[in-house]
Amino acid sequence: MNRSGVPEPKIQYAPKHYICRRAQEPLELDGRLDKPFWSQADWTEDFIDIEGDVRPKPSKQTRVKMLWDDEYFYFGAELIEDQIWATLTERDSVIFYDNDFEIFIDPDGDTHQYYEFEINALNTVWDLLLVQPYRDGGPPVNSWDISGLKTAVHIDGELNNPSADNRKWSIEIAMPWTSLKECAKDGRQPKAGEFWRVNFSRVEWQTEVVDGEYRKVINPDTGKPYPEDNWVWSPQGVINMHYPELWGYVVFDDEHGKRQIFQLPADEKIKWELRKLYYRQRNHFETHGKFTSDLALLMGDDDWSIHPEIEITRGLFQITVPASDGTSIFCIREDGKVWKE
Repeated sequence: MNRSGVPEPKIQYAPKHYICRRAQEPLELDGRLDKPFWSQADWTEDFIDIEGDVRPKPSKQTRVKMLWDDEYFYFGAELIEDQIWATLTERDSVIFYDNDFEIFIDPDGDTHQYYEFEINALNTVWDLLLVQPYRDGGPPVNSWDISGLKTAVHIDGELNNPSADNRKWSIEIAMPWTSLKECAKDGRQPKAGEFWRVNFSRVEWQTEVVDGEYRKVINPDTGKPYPEDNWVWSPQGVINMHYPELWGYVVFDDEHGKRQIFQLPADEKIKWELRKLYYRQRNHFETHGKFTSDLALLMGDDDWSIHPEIEITRGLFQITVPASDGTSIFCIREDGKVWKE
């Protein structure tokens, strides 16, 4: 079992949310978002840096639309870009070695058993399932595929041509519920009014033109490319997408067009405070080689709304708190899994 430390995000808990409307017609994928299918879908907020407002705003706009029906979860992404390039053509390559667009989905919100999807401007995809976040030992299941996946990319400009008038690239993705429900509550697709935890990331490398081709800019001090930028919908407060507890809330609207109104459920705030104790327990173990039962030590001078109880053994812990209904409890353990009893 992984006993490494877990950096505690420096961020106020306020994930983005999105009301996902029902699609009114079938989608014919061509990568373009300027068609009737997407007209009833709102845009997300523009992406910001993965660390949040402590970092400068991205230099290029990214935004997403979402829809759903009985068969698919639909995504449409628009990436403003004057340097449109891609090199990877083999499925399940490490797509973020190119500029890419990424989707992360945790259907039941327990931070385990979630999906990652990446796509580049060549319409090459990498889809995988995470049994647990890397901080909790993983592993990634690269052999997992989204059966029935549909994708398309539209280039407003010209791919891999620095002299072209490049403006943006856009993506359409249709993910079947038959695959996504594998890790969902009760093994089913969502119902109207329910939410799934979702986030998006755009990886952007610094490039220059050398001999008429795009090349990553090399840091002369290291001999390697400069680190990529990570621009996201809902900020993580740490340079790591694999903190599912910080992903956004996508609420599924009903078929009659009655708009859902999102308010952060009280249980979600409780789960976040429980998660902070998990961070601190893991960091305590890394420093001292054991977990602690001293809640005052873990909680410090922060303001808390919860009154937790803790049990530890030499290498395990479980922290419990009452849920908002007053009759059930939330639990979290050393591998980060959270559940309700």
